[in-house]
Amino acid sequence: MDVIVVESPAKAKTIEKYLGPGYTVLASFGHVRDLPPKDGSVRPDEDFAMSWIVDAKAEKRLNDIARAVKGAKHLYLATDPDREGEAISWHVHDILKDKGVLKGVDVKRIVFNAITKRAVTEALEHPRDLDDPLIDAYRARRALDYLVGFTLSPVLWRKLPGSRSAGRVQSVALRLICEREAEIEVFKSQEYWTVEVDFLNARNQNLTARLTHLNGQRLDKFDLDNETKALAAVETIEHRVFAVTGVDRKQVKRNPPPPFITSTLQQDASRRLGFGAGQTMRTAQRLYEGASIGGETVGLITYMRTDGVQMAPEGLSQTRRLIETRYGKDLLPEKPRFYSSKAKNAQEAHECIRPTDLFRTPDDVARYLDRDQLRLYELIWKRTVASQMESAVLDQVTIDIASADRNVQLRATGSVVKEKGFLVLYEEGKDEDKEDGEEKILPDVTADETLTRKQTRPEQHFTEPPPRYSEASLVKKMEELGIGRPSTYASIIEVLQARNYVKLDRKRFIPEDRGRIVTAFLDSYFKRYVEYDFTAKLEEDLDEVSGGRIDWRQVLRDFWTAFAKAVDETKDLRVKEVLDKLDADLGPHFFPESPNGRDPRKCPSCADGRIGLKLGKFGAFIGCSNYPECRFTKPLAVSTGEEGEASLDQPRELGLDPKTELMVTVRKGPYGNYVQLGEAKEKEKPKRVSLPKQMSPLEITLEQALGLLGLPREVGLHPESGQMITAGLGRFGPYVKHGPTYKSLAGDDDVLTVGLNRAVSLIADAKPGRGRTPPLKVLGEHPDDKQPVELYSGRYGHYVKHGKVNATVPNGIEPMEITLEQAIPLLAARAAKGKPVKAKKAAKAKAAKPKAAKKADDEATPEGETAAAKPAAKPAKAKAKAPAKKKAAKATAKPAKKKSEPQADAA
Repeated sequence: MDVIVVESPAKAKTIEKYLGPGYTVLASFGHVRDLPPKDGSVRPDEDFAMSWIVDAKAEKRLNDIARAVKGAKHLYLATDPDREGEAISWHVHDILKDKGVLKGVDVKRIVFNAITKRAVTEALEHPRDLDDPLIDAYRARRALDYLVGFTLSPVLWRKLPGSRSAGRVQSVALRLICEREAEIEVFKSQEYWTVEVDFLNARNQNLTARLTHLNGQRLDKFDLDNETKALAAVETIEHRVFAVTGVDRKQVKRNPPPPFITSTLQQDASRRLGFGAGQTMRTAQRLYEGASIGGETVGLITYMRTDGVQMAPEGLSQTRRLIETRYGKDLLPEKPRFYSSKAKNAQEAHECIRPTDLFRTPDDVARYLDRDQLRLYELIWKRTVASQMESAVLDQVTIDIASADRNVQLRATGSVVKEKGFLVLYEEGKDEDKEDGEEKILPDVTADETLTRKQTRPEQHFTEPPPRYSEASLVKKMEELGIGRPSTYASIIEVLQARNYVKLDRKRFIPEDRGRIVTAFLDSYFKRYVEYDFTAKLEEDLDEVSGGRIDWRQVLRDFWTAFAKAVDETKDLRVKEVLDKLDADLGPHFFPESPNGRDPRKCPSCADGRIGLKLGKFGAFIGCSNYPECRFTKPLAVSTGEEGEASLDQPRELGLDPKTELMVTVRKGPYGNYVQLGEAKEKEKPKRVSLPKQMSPLEITLEQALGLLGLPREVGLHPESGQMITAGLGRFGPYVKHGPTYKSLAGDDDVLTVGLNRAVSLIADAKPGRGRTPPLKVLGEHPDDKQPVELYSGRYGHYVKHGKVNATVPNGIEPMEITLEQAIPLLAARAAKGKPVKAKKAAKAKAAKPKAAKKADDEATPEGETAAAKPAAKPAKAKAKAPAKKKAAKATAKPAKKKSEPQADAA
């Protein structure tokens, strides 16, 4: 019996089916041991000796493997064909050797690039020994990551409260994102204009050309930088006659892109399918491990962690046969296409990512795969086939047009796909939309042909900042710089998000304040270790180790000597020194000079304070130097000189209300900023009003705050109904109200100043409120609460209304002549009696009361009054509360159990 060890159980099950009896295939479930997360796991003083600890979950699986190996003739270590796979095989071999179960067992390493019967049997025919240089490269990489993480992270914790940790490659990727954000924030948009002219040729065909020369001079992008210059150019054009001065036609070939490698698969899956790097790799792993098709489990794609673009001979010949039979000889090149990697440090260990059987089309496997698997398989299949197809042929045409005096010249460009070639199947996605990227078909014209001018169109443009990184463009940039490797791209991105250093918004990375401060700190005190060239050079050194050309310990010695010295230099730094350094470095960025000459560092709250970088428990922010007297704070962002979007962590006093002599303050709550009159007292809440969005908590005045606290306010009488229009703030923002009709204010309308004419116009456009008819007459304001008392006509006659109380107008009073003085006693009498209830309904309610006491009480609660404020029937309450106490006892018992969980995690 021979034993084979692979990583995953799915892979083990498939291979065991391929080989049949005589082989026991077991899974290690990935890595089985690692460096323990504590000091001393890597010891530079002992020439980088390393301590490994077996994972608790892996112990049982290793015991199963050890039992299976006893009595076996051969042990084949068949983990993945990359550096990580080699490392797992080495760990398994090392542990089994320590257990003493390898005596008399022939241990060999086998690798296969696809999980197919043919690939596995061929691998068994060509076993080899463990690759020591590849294992050394793994140990060097693991030691480097450990030394950086466990040496640099404590420095961050001490010097930058709120920071999490630093990683060797993650920190460099974070720097990329932060630098791009800095470029965007300081970017100043520039205006420029273009002028296009529509012409007709002799055959009445349309031709559009863009102005390139004016007054005999070639136009640069910003020569027409305002409307005046653009209109002057238009006038110059309209006084001239134009003819074709030259036609340039040429054919260009567009070659197909190479097959996928890990990075390009992640990029294209992001652009086309919306997959993150992690999702792409997880889905590809399932395709690699295979699906059950026709009663047999087969791997659908080759190994998905690779830098190599070359294709195995059998894959190449199969692809060419498919193209010929499915798409015809016209799309098959005379010779196969051979690709080589552009990256100078690429590891050409195995071939590209491709389907294991090209004749297994996406339609053939659709019923065996889920949606994500099918979409990714189709992408890989199309790219692989397209890579061996004919090039696309495009006809490119350039038409030059000029006035008779040659002072004005224009140019039209276009291209037409003459032969589609590989474009019939696949076109590579792009990271960003390019301006004027659409191909235009131009009509046939001849030199000296006179054109008829139809329309001249000036168009305004503004330059745009560089786009934030998407997952696709970040992976592409890291690959270009030589940062990281195929197996690390997804984990780098996931770690940055897990540590809250960046967030993904609309599929674009935005650095969090914590990430920006960490980057600034590392750039100030560990600059060498976040430089792109240094990180790329270290990756090259690790590649040299894997090739057996450099000793892995020497790489560690060279790194550690300088790194340890840099860390020692920061030990005596005080937090204040670090803050002052970062504040000075980030000052020009976060506080750029204001165009109006205002000091960007001047505190907008206390006027004589200086704002700067501060650190709190939860990260960095901008605060005032006069703390604690001034409690101004704002999020970490570039200052524009207008701090209107800032919010307050502490109350800001505006002044005393002249009527109540209570302090008016502006505060920040969980749902936004608000103004408050006075302070909270026992059983009494102060009056509070939310700030409208257009009001800044740092700029609001006492007068404005008092206006908000006085809402709703009277705007004026409606000219038709004579009813008062009011303006106020509700849950959906500012509004005006006329009777039952509400209308939200538009963005430019101010609830404190909106006038009668504007209010009447808004109400005219509003829908009637809840279908209620307007009152026949408004009698006046009730003396108790200043709410209107109104006269209505109902199905049972006329009645007066105040709030939710309705009172019938008695027969002895003429409804249209009733006065406010007559209506108030009627309403009071009605309120004293309570709401009328029909006899049958009352009987049912009385019978149902013991069962549904709580529900009835809730329904009886007047709108706006809390349940705690209303009296309830004591017997019903007692009955309802009895079972609730038992539930409460159970509920309080549960948290007591959970208290021990965080302690266990901390331990």
